[in-house]
Formats: sequence, structure tokens, C-alpha cells
Amino acid sequence: MDLIVGLGNPGREYEGTRHNVGFRVVSRLASRSGIALRAGRGEFLSGSGRVAGRAIELALPLTYMNMSGLAVRELLSLRGLAASGLLVICDDVNLPLGRIRLRPAGSDGGHNGLSSIIAQLGTEAFPRLRLGVGGAPEDEDLAEYVLGMFEAREEPAVEEMIERAVGAVDLCLARGIDAAMQECNRRPEPASGDDEPVSGTD
Repeated sequence: MDLIVGLGNPGREYEGTRHNVGFRVVSRLASRSGIALRAGRGEFLSGSGRVAGRAIELALPLTYMNMSGLAVRELLSLRGLAASGLLVICDDVNLPLGRIRLRPAGSDGGHNGLSSIIAQLGTEAFPRLRLGVGGAPEDEDLAEYVLGMFEAREEPAVEEMIERAVGAVDLCLARGIDAAMQECNRRPEPASGDDEPVSGTD
């Protein structure tokens, strides 16, 4: 794994939204590792350095979520990387708040950013780390929900999830995706009313 991309929308108005937890994880990785994310030749911010002892590039697309694939395809092309060398980090409304799930490949699961990447790369065969933001209430539009801010009472769980996601990336880089999956895909203890089984499929 050579490139880690966090998905989200650029601009201060989107900071703190559910859709931007991928941005938050990569920004946390960059800050902790002393990696500066800067504008470059394409529609993304990126920076290189060492994470968990590995040379790695971190990136945030600036194309907005629905066109994330354009930036990811450009990054892979510029760096001469295959899709298998990519890790995408994004939100997931199908997972309860606080859960994370790492997979080596899979469908888009209804996520527009992943859908764009799959369409642009022509493959689903790239790892992704999905962060649970919970589902939208029945009376709320899904698009409005993911573009909404986390409630104040949710932020402690969000912060814990981001730290767990950073740890999952470290483990993935240090020991490989299989070891990281065994660790991070387990239900956190104590479980808070989450009875969803952890399966091997998306």
C-alpha cells in the first residue's frame, strides 16, 4: 500500500460533516506524522512521508465527493501506481456510529465517492476503510444527513473512531491488511446495542 486517500468535500462549510470523516482521518495521520498536505499538479492536496515506518503518500481530493475518482485516477497515474496500492478511507451510513470496517475490495455500498473511484479505475479491487456514521432518520433525506454536522453528543464517539481508524492504518502498513482486518473489524467492547454480525462481504 503506497497511497492513502481520505474522501470528503473541500471547503470550511463541510468541515465536521459526516461525509468528511475520511478527510479527518487522513488529516490526523498527516498531522501526527509531520506530513504537510499541499496543492500540487492535480485536483488534490497531497504529501509524502513515513507512517508506521513505511514511505507513504497521503491525499485529499478537491473534486468534491461525487467526482473523487477523477482525483484518485490522476494520483495513481502520476505516481505510476496500481489500484491495489491504494487505500481509500470514507464514511459509511450502513455501519453504526463508531464502527470501522476494512476490506481488500468490494462494491461501492451506495457510496458516491467509492462509486466514482470504481468507475474511473474500472475495478473494485482496491482496499477501503469505512467509518460508520449511522443511518439517516426516516424523515431525513440521506444527502442532507451525510452533509450535516455530527451532534455534540456524537463527537466523543467520532473522535474515538478516528483514532481507531488511524490505528488500523498503522497496523495495515506494519503487518498487512489481513492482520489489520482481524483487529479492526471486531465489534468494539462494550457493544452499544449493535447486533450486526461482522461478515466477510460488503
